[in-house]
Amino acid sequence: MTTIDPNARLQDSSTASRFTASIEQRYRLDRIFQIACLIATLTGLVVLGLLLLDVLSDGLPRFSWQFLTSYPSRRAERAGVLSALAGTIWLLLITTAVAFPVGVGAGIFLEEFASRKSWITQVIEVNINNLAAVPSIIYGLLGLQVFVRLMQPITGGRSLLAGGLTLSLLVLPVIIVSTREALRAVPDSLRQAGFALGSTRWQTVREHVLPLALPGILTGTILALSRAIGDTATLIVIGALTFVTFLPDGLQSQFTALPIIISTGHRAHKLTSTPMPQRESLC
Repeated sequence: MTTIDPNARLQDSSTASRFTASIEQRYRLDRIFQIACLIATLTGLVVLGLLLLDVLSDGLPRFSWQFLTSYPSRRAERAGVLSALAGTIWLLLITTAVAFPVGVGAGIFLEEFASRKSWITQVIEVNINNLAAVPSIIYGLLGLQVFVRLMQPITGGRSLLAGGLTLSLLVLPVIIVSTREALRAVPDSLRQAGFALGSTRWQTVREHVLPLALPGILTGTILALSRAIGDTATLIVIGALTFVTFLPDGLQSQFTALPIIISTGHRAHKLTSTPMPQRESLC
């Protein structure tokens, strides 16, 4: 016959009471953490809303259709950004056409096909991670020497093609890294299931892994292109023009871009708003 120890019952009841108290404390801490996260999110949204409100309140009164469809002019009331806007669109298209397939392809190869034990793969990974942190002006110097000077018969010198290729080098490491991170987020069990059904590695990657990783790849690509479209140092180094009164007519055409116009306009405003004795130091 089994006997029940009364002391054991007391120990069980005390343990249950302590466990219940711990659960209540955990729920309380969880609620506090949720409130803190909500406050942090709302703070970021409020700051973003204030910045957008300030930009729109300053820009909308001066924004007009004539501003978008006019060329730069010495007269402020006639000046526009048509040539800079067209040049920016050209650069964005060239950069996307070059960097997206090359970056995604390189990321897929390094993550899915290349041997991780190979020293060549390890060297490439280290270099890609380091290149993602290189300042943009270094890419501008590289583009000036390679695309503007050495490849002048192909690119036409200081042209749209040279600028697009240089910006492609700028964003290529970011696209490769984001592609690899998106592929790593796909569970390995999906790959193993594809192999078990007789699919090749490429069929598994193409039909199962890549569709799931595509949203992350596109997010990284958009962030990389946003860096390229707002970069000024690279375009200045390779020789983008500041005053253009014509639209680009081809890949070898000279160009300007919105970052160049913004940088030039800011500097001109700074010079005109500075007293004459202090202008020499700014120049």
